[in-house]
Order: sequence, then C-alpha cells, then structure tokens
Amino acid sequence: MTPDDQALVDRFLDMMAAEAGASRHTLAAYRNDLERSAEALGGAVGTADAAAVGRLGGQWRDLAAATVARRSAALRRFYGFLVDEGLRRDDPSGALPRPRFERPLPRILEPDEVARMFEQAEDRAASGAGIALRNLALLELLYGSGLRASELVTLPRGALRKGQPFLILRGKGDKERLVPISSRAEAAVDRWLEQVPANSLWLFPSGKSHLSRVRLFQIVRQLAADAGIPPERVSPHVLRHAFATHLLSGGADLRVLQSLLGHADIATTQIYTHVDSARLVELVNSRHPLATRSR
Repeated sequence: MTPDDQALVDRFLDMMAAEAGASRHTLAAYRNDLERSAEALGGAVGTADAAAVGRLGGQWRDLAAATVARRSAALRRFYGFLVDEGLRRDDPSGALPRPRFERPLPRILEPDEVARMFEQAEDRAASGAGIALRNLALLELLYGSGLRASELVTLPRGALRKGQPFLILRGKGDKERLVPISSRAEAAVDRWLEQVPANSLWLFPSGKSHLSRVRLFQIVRQLAADAGIPPERVSPHVLRHAFATHLLSGGADLRVLQSLLGHADIATTQIYTHVDSARLVELVNSRHPLATRSR
C-alpha cells in the first residue's frame, strides 16, 4: 500500500471509530481487508479506477464467498467515504463483485442436551470445588443470558448486583444493551463469588487478567464431553445460539430477541426462525381468523 493510500485508510478508520463507533476488532478487520485489496490492485487502492476494481472478481475467485463479500463491503464503504470527503470524484465500487451466498444455519443443541450439560455441571458444583462452581456460573450465563464469549470473560467482578434481574452490557460495536439474569444464574454467580478474591477486577479472573476466550472454549467442550455430547458440536457461540433458538421456540418475539442478542440488524436474528417452522404452522392453524371457520 502506498503512503498516500495508507494516509487515506487511516483517515477512513478514524471516521469509523469516531462516527460509527467501530470497535478495535472491527477497525483491525477493515484495515486488513483494505490492505489485502490494495495488494490485489497492485498497491494503489485509493486511486484505483472502475476497470481495476472490476478485475478483483477474477483475482478473488478462489476465496470464500463470505470473504469476497466482506472485502467488497469494506471497499464500498471506503470509496463512499472518499467521495463524501471530496477526496475523489467518482465511486468505482459499482464494479465490485457481489457474490451470492447463503448464510449457514447456526449449529444448535436440543433442550435435552443442554439439560444434560447442566446436570453434570450441577453434580460437580455440589462438591463446592472452586473450578466446578466457576464452570457452572459460566454455563448459566452463556445459556441463560446469551452472552458472547468476549462479553462473558470480561465481566467485571461487580457486574451482577444482588436482586437486579439484569445487567447493562457494552457489547459488540460498543453498544449498550440489557441482558437478563435468571435467578439460577444469580445463585450460581453468588456461590462462585465466594471463591473470587475481593481485590479482583474480573468476575472470572485468570492469572493477572481474566479468563481467555480460548480457555472458555476448552471449558465448554469439556462440559459437553462430560455430558456425553461430542465436544466438536459445542462451543460458547453454540450455547448462545441455543439460548436464542429455545427462546424463540418458547414464544419470544423476534424484536425482543434482537434486543437481547444485541443484533444491529434484525436480519441477523431472523436466521433463528428456521427452527420454528413447526410452531409457525401451528400458530396459523390455531390463530388465523379462517382457522375456526367451517367450510
């Protein structure tokens, strides 16, 4: 990437941070996509014309459709910024490839499988062992509140307040949302807190910092294996999917679910409706005005 392009990208990312509230991880992803695009364009991304941009489709043909879509989206936003700022007159993003791909359906667990994981975790926590109490608290918050892994491991020690059935969480995109806390989760966290040093900054400390996402992943897989579930089927995000899927099946409103999960776009939340087709058919048959009308 040329020095001039580097300066343009820096200005673009400054805008994303200041105006769009993009997180550090989002900014790093944008930078990486723009740098890879610059390489494909021969080093010049800010001044590339429509013909050069149009050739990217051929150069990206071996990449996954999701990767092409993400890089194209990054370039569209970048070129839109350049035009808005008067840094170039034309917007060549119309020549970018628009791959069609289907978003993969989320991997989920059946309610009885989740119940088995809880049974095993509760049996071990009954011993009062610190590790077992921690693991049960982690499981309760993952499945009971639908937290992202990064949100869970970075919870401060005082995140949950006694008698408060929710916590205010700053999640993806630095956006705040209310997260429900069940009485079960509150009880599990209370027991675990007895093991957490009073001077700890984190609810789930580890060494000089907090539990890592990698370690959380390992813990969840071990909990699955203990319950007789193939560990490769389970991850912290699969438990978040289970939280959403089972709530929707139980009658939760899609907009409420969007708020609980912290999705910016309801289209992201709608993917969970694939598991609810049977309930939708039943709803139409029982609630539609014509359902009770005789022929």
